[in-house]
Amino acid sequence: MSEVTAPMGGKILDIKVKPGDSVNEGDEVIILEAMKMELPVVTNDSGTVKEIKCKIGDAVDAEAVLVEIE
Repeated sequence: MSEVTAPMGGKILDIKVKPGDSVNEGDEVIILEAMKMELPVVTNDSGTVKEIKCKIGDAVDAEAVLVEIE
């Protein structure tokens, strides 16, 4: 299992996947707002989305786990 983590602290603007979705390496899974910029967060692994660990509007810290992929 792999985890997609926040590259920096910010606010979740959009979630592009849901549990059960197939993803490929490089796919956008989350849009994070940090320092007044929209930052796409991508997965480094291919697989199936197991769990979303955040919701739109959440404030997250750097390195927080956002999505689990199996």
